[in-house]
Amino acid sequence: MEERKITGQESLEIITAMISRTRSRLNLGDGDIMLMWGYLTVAVTALVWVLITITRSPAVNWLWFLIWIIGGTATPIMVRKKTKVVGAKSYTDRISTAIWTVVGLSSLAAMAMCFGFLFLLQADTWSMMFLFALIIVPFGEIAQGIIIDEKSFMYGGSAGMLIGIFTACCIAGDVPMYAHWYLPLFMLAFVCMMIIPGHILNAKARKAQ
Repeated sequence: MEERKITGQESLEIITAMISRTRSRLNLGDGDIMLMWGYLTVAVTALVWVLITITRSPAVNWLWFLIWIIGGTATPIMVRKKTKVVGAKSYTDRISTAIWTVVGLSSLAAMAMCFGFLFLLQADTWSMMFLFALIIVPFGEIAQGIIIDEKSFMYGGSAGMLIGIFTACCIAGDVPMYAHWYLPLFMLAFVCMMIIPGHILNAKARKAQ
């Protein structure tokens, strides 16, 4: 027997229903992972900014790894806690998880590449990590915002990506990104990308309960 093909209207209704089910699963604290990454990134950036200003030592830049160490340790713990509260993942949950898994693996590949250039070619390519954080991460956030129909994700991710494009222009044009003006801009990007959307998501979850 020939299988009936799903019409465009039915496909749209299915997608809309999945988005609605995902949004109805909002729980207080759903924005906590974004808030953790946002506040952690802003705090470490502020620490690096202050210490570079005081010491003028490039060794301070090793503190950037605190973001990946702390965030990479805390995220799986927070994800497991959320799974216990919410239960089985929906299809859109799995898509969101896949998006951020790709972002996470890409960040590891980017760091490995930077280390390779540093140790094999004695070339400092770490400014590329700023570009990664403000292009790939915002792209993931915008994609998730589209999936769950959350405008704060789309707007916040777009703001971060604009700063990322500006960063790309600076790198391509050999414009020095001095700490006294670039690091505040980097912090602003994460406030827009992570902190504001995280608080908005928690506020919506609070109203839904």
